[in-house]
This record gives sequence, C-alpha cells and structure tokens, in this order.
Amino acid sequence: MNKPHPPLAITPGEPAGIGPDLCIQYAAEHAELTPIVLVTDPALIRERAELLGIDINIAIWSDGPCDPGTVNILPVTLKSPARPGILDINNSSFVLETLNQAVSGCLSGQFSGLVTGPVQKSIINQAGFSFSGHTEYLADLCETETVVMMLATQGLRVALVTTHLPLAEVPAAITPDLLRKVICILHRDLQQKFGITEPEIVVAGLNPHAGEDGHLGLEEIDTIIPAMDACRHDGIHLVGPLPADTLFTPRHLATADAVLAMYHDQGLPVLKYEGFGNAVNITLGLPIIRTSVDHGTALDLAGTGKASTGSLVTAIDAAREMASYWNPHG
Repeated sequence: MNKPHPPLAITPGEPAGIGPDLCIQYAAEHAELTPIVLVTDPALIRERAELLGIDINIAIWSDGPCDPGTVNILPVTLKSPARPGILDINNSSFVLETLNQAVSGCLSGQFSGLVTGPVQKSIINQAGFSFSGHTEYLADLCETETVVMMLATQGLRVALVTTHLPLAEVPAAITPDLLRKVICILHRDLQQKFGITEPEIVVAGLNPHAGEDGHLGLEEIDTIIPAMDACRHDGIHLVGPLPADTLFTPRHLATADAVLAMYHDQGLPVLKYEGFGNAVNITLGLPIIRTSVDHGTALDLAGTGKASTGSLVTAIDAAREMASYWNPHG
C-alpha cells in the first residue's frame, strides 16, 4: 500500500487581507479532499471564522497525519491583533516567519508542498525588510540561484524569462546564459513535477514578428535563437521563436506543454484573460513545490465573506498534483 503524502502547508499571507478568509472557506468546503496545514496564528483563524459566521474546529498540528474534520494549524503568533482591511506594520515579521516555518517543513519532508496566500509587499518593506516578492524570498530561503515564474490555468501554462522589470530594461536582461537556464529549469520541472516525459515548449520572440529576420530587432538572431539551439542540442523540444501575436492560437498551442514568454506583460494578459480567478502562480526551480493564488490581498473584501476561493482551490489542486509526480530524493 502506498504511503500517503505529507500534508500541504498553506501560509495565509497578510493577516489583514483575504488570505485567512479563503483558508477558512476552503477548510469548511474542501478540506476532506487534501490534507492541509495552515501555518498561522490559531487566534487569527478562530476570530476570522467567527466574523465570517463559519463554524470550525481547530487542531494544533505538530507532525504527522491531519485530524479529519478540523482545521490543522502549525502555530505562529501574531505580533499585534489583526483587523480585517487594516494593515499593521508590526505583523510584517509574522508574515515572514510563517514562510520560514513552512519552507523549513517542506525541506525537511514534513510537508509535500507549499501554497502561499497573498502578501502586502509595501507594508513588509515599510517594516524594514527587503522584500521584492514571494518568489525571491523563497529562492533565498532555499538557497536557489535561478527560479522561474510560471502561471497556469486549464489548458495553458505560461513561464517567464523576466518578471517585474521596466520594459526598457528587458532586452539587456535577456542573455543567452539566462535563457538557457530558464529553459532547462522549465523543461526539467515539466518532467519531474508534472509528469510530462517529453515536454514541448513554445518560445515567444522578443520583438514584433519575432524580429522579422533582423528588420525589427536583432535579439532573436543574436540571443534567443543561439540559446534555443544550444538547448535543442541537449535534447529539449523547442518551437520558435514565434511572434507573440500569433503564438497564442490553437494551431501553436494544441501540442504545447508550456509557453515561454520573454517578459511579464507579453504572456500574462493572455493567461489571465483565459483563467483569471482560476489560475495559479507556480515557482519552478525550487527544491520544493510552491504554488500561489493569482490575486492580491483585497483588503476591502477581508472579513466580508465575499472573496472567491477559486484561485486558492486551483493552487491547492496544482500543488497536490505536482506532489503526486515529484520525488525530491529521486
């Protein structure tokens, strides 16, 4: 008989936002499907559940199987009481500590993966912590030099070579070395964490019409094509570079396992049009599984019961599926 996977860890994120609400709603509606452990303050969950009018039972989790019919919590104590919709700079260190605890549990094998709720980057930086986002913070915790951001929804995965950069800085940031690293990470994780034996990756050009043989830019000729050829030599199946305005059509996507876009707003508008609210943010290249919701803290909805769990459900489902394929020690 197969040994069950360890539970997934969930960090609700900013305590004043909708993250705690979504976790409570999910636990009330779906927890029997996936063993999960919330890494947070039990008092926060208890108080928010009461505000939402949701009856829950809380169990303090230390290690091992989750108690059925309960919200299992690995306790991390808030620095200040959390009020829905009202940011408190004192709780920034709490948010980071939940991530520290969750990642530690993933690395030790206590958890099979991590699902992160939305954080408020501005308040964390105001508290004196250098925090550019989950992805970079988790990479530092895992001592991983290069990670890849990928968003996914039903029938479409889009990975990015560059992420949150001013558009003017993108061409210089795309180097042959970076492009090769990103393609190799994407290829490897599609195999190891998605169970795709021979992934097909469709690559977008940087310029309109993919440079049109150098008439609209030389990045394809000087950087992208040489990097792709080197990866093809290593056995990676790549298509392109293709013009981004025609890449996202059924003809090209029919056999594609993932699209690789050169910059944030080249690939993600299509992905979010296709699946906003039911998409998942996945960090590739980490020695752990990490998925996340595709939305922000929505402070105005916190405590109202009006927040949709769609993206959290998708993120948990994706992490569970990835855990079923991935053997970190294999």
